[in-house]
Amino acid sequence: MIPKKTLKQIIENQKSRLVKTQGIARELEQNIMVTGREFIKIISGIRRCGKSTLMRQILSKTDYSLFINFEDPRLSAFEMSDYTRLDDLINEMGIQNIFFDEIQVIPAWERYIRGKHDEGLAVFLTGSNASLLSRELGSKLTGRHLTKELFPFSYNEFLSFKNKNRDAASFNTYLKKGGFPEFLNYDDDEILYQIFYDILYRDITVRYGIKRHETLKQMAFYLMSNTSKLMSYNQLRKIFSFGSTNTAVGFVSYYLDSYLMFTVPKFDHSLKKQMINPRKIFSIDTGLAAVNSLSFSEDRGRMLENAVFLALRRKYKQIYYYRNNHECDFIVMEMNAIIYAIQVCYELNEDNIDREIKGLSEAIGTTNPRKALMITYDQEDTLEINNKEVPLIPFWKWDMG
Repeated sequence: MIPKKTLKQIIENQKSRLVKTQGIARELEQNIMVTGREFIKIISGIRRCGKSTLMRQILSKTDYSLFINFEDPRLSAFEMSDYTRLDDLINEMGIQNIFFDEIQVIPAWERYIRGKHDEGLAVFLTGSNASLLSRELGSKLTGRHLTKELFPFSYNEFLSFKNKNRDAASFNTYLKKGGFPEFLNYDDDEILYQIFYDILYRDITVRYGIKRHETLKQMAFYLMSNTSKLMSYNQLRKIFSFGSTNTAVGFVSYYLDSYLMFTVPKFDHSLKKQMINPRKIFSIDTGLAAVNSLSFSEDRGRMLENAVFLALRRKYKQIYYYRNNHECDFIVMEMNAIIYAIQVCYELNEDNIDREIKGLSEAIGTTNPRKALMITYDQEDTLEINNKEVPLIPFWKWDMG
């Protein structure tokens, strides 16, 4: 239980901190409704990617608003009876818009949020666990919410944040450093170490009661070291001596739910074949992977492929890799139409040109995408592949629009 006076003091103290820098404008902001109460607005994403800052930016454009960060240690004792005291404060302050940060850490939050929405308040939420948010919102708030995902800075946001020009040099920095705002401010590897271990311990081990924390950490480190490569659950079972592949599946699902990693299935019209084939693993951030792995930063081709995946994932959900006689890095679908076949090649040269072109050519012939392209670090050209004009374009010049 938290006394009403104490709760008010915490809210006022948190409000006083909102005068801090508002940060750069995020690309996601234009896709979030600032006004209107038809839907509860959710911002989900990995911890420390800028969700709280984005929420403050939206809040600054509203009046009669209340902001609470529920990860504040002073709110750790928040319980069911405290909702009544919170309601009293909302009524006394004439609040019309509520902004709740990391709402999933408090009990029965979904029922309370539904009640506030039913009362006509505009509701904005953040959370760092995709599964927890979607499960609770799906069961209690069906049809009442819109969820948007926030990632660490995109390349465009990185340029704005660091005030750099769009060129190969700035992209090289982005590829190495990634897009976590705090890390880019201080350039201290310890920040990325801490983000990694906070996610493993606070977002996974504590939240799910994991007993094998050391194994969870070792597997995460292994996958970060093998970002942009294929992995199978059976392979992980053998490496980490699990009694069942279900344990490996469970651990990977925790990484995915916390936005630490993503997996990409093989392209196949059969859902069953998609499920049984190995998946590619990708990190949420190239800088995070480089610091928390053994070899990722040494392989610039894999770093580039991870960056391409993240750029695609910010816009699309249906992303696959192609593999038959040859391999193509990405097949992208939208509304069940194949819109891209993309090959990623750090530098196209006489040693790899045959392999790269054959992979893309086979993918084009099999999937018939609307557009095919090859993304490089700094090469530019136009190729003719399988009767299609295929741009060879540097990442830093690539425009998905």
